[in-house]
Amino acid sequence: LARQGHSVLLLDRAGRIKPCGGAIPPRLIKDFAIPDHLLVARARSARMISPADVKVDIPIEGGFVGMVDREHFDEWLRERAAEAGVLRQTGRFEKIERDDDGVAVVHWHSEGEGTQPVHSHARARCIIGADGAKSGVARAEIDGWDKGKFVFAYHEIVRKPESPPAGYDGSRCDVIYRGSLSPDFYGWVFPHGDTLSIGTGSADKGFSLRHATAALRQDCGMANAQTVRREGAPLPMKPLPRWDNGRDVVLVGDAAGVVAPASGEGIYYAMASARMAAQAAMKFLATGNAKHLAQARKQFLKEHGRVFWVLGIMQRFWYSSDKRRERFVDICRDKDVQQLTFDAYMHKRLVRKRPMAHVRIFFKDVAHLLG
Repeated sequence: LARQGHSVLLLDRAGRIKPCGGAIPPRLIKDFAIPDHLLVARARSARMISPADVKVDIPIEGGFVGMVDREHFDEWLRERAAEAGVLRQTGRFEKIERDDDGVAVVHWHSEGEGTQPVHSHARARCIIGADGAKSGVARAEIDGWDKGKFVFAYHEIVRKPESPPAGYDGSRCDVIYRGSLSPDFYGWVFPHGDTLSIGTGSADKGFSLRHATAALRQDCGMANAQTVRREGAPLPMKPLPRWDNGRDVVLVGDAAGVVAPASGEGIYYAMASARMAAQAAMKFLATGNAKHLAQARKQFLKEHGRVFWVLGIMQRFWYSSDKRRERFVDICRDKDVQQLTFDAYMHKRLVRKRPMAHVRIFFKDVAHLLG
């Protein structure tokens, strides 16, 4: 938007680090010109681990998944925006009002001298709510803001020991499917170069994510590793039914609910939805027709809605019991499944050029479902 000559204000909280595993696929690196120095690790394989500790290694042939540290990755993105002409402000969103001429006024506060907050405001013809799950902007402006479904994710960033445990591979992401680690999601151990992200998630509010993460650290030999920080956040598992208010506000990223079910992947989808929202906003600003804002959601679901639907079914079915998790990991041995899964993940499209592979997977799935 700034590169197109618009006056843009970027408001963000001070010292915020988004809790996140930090995986970014090649499609994101290419589409958004991410430099190599932001990649703290390159994952070249994934290990799926079943409740019975069966391990299935899936190589990423001819490529890698980049791993980023959100503390540095997000700040680099904000700085790139500033270099493009965006005005950065630090503060917490309070509310949106309207002037007599109908133009929105965004209010926020920042920490001042002593304990008194400093209140500020700015007029805006268009507002993009990128303020995360359970967004304050959505709560203030969007019908259906409370229709989201969430998994709460928790992880601990730990320092990689000088002598890593036997079997540790800094180029492999481990995904653990076990009811004791999560009754409805999964646990993970993701390499971040000198550190690791170890965590789990669940929609069950009575489930102890901290205890499960402690057990996972024990299992992977990282119980005594130095803990750098502990973080938790809700992850939306379903796009909101509406992203715009029909007037001057549109949502993106976690605020819009665009985290992939089953996998929990959100960085690519956040950035893709933001680009679509920016394009919609430009049309709105050029014409004054607020109907253009609804195009962001329509375009996103056209490109990614089918993948979200399939992943949602997969999470509800395969993650519901250890017996089914065992079968799910067994399916992951299949080369057709591996190839199509990584094509979809790495390039963000359902590959149609191998129809017989789809047919084979369908019959294999039916066989697994019938036991």
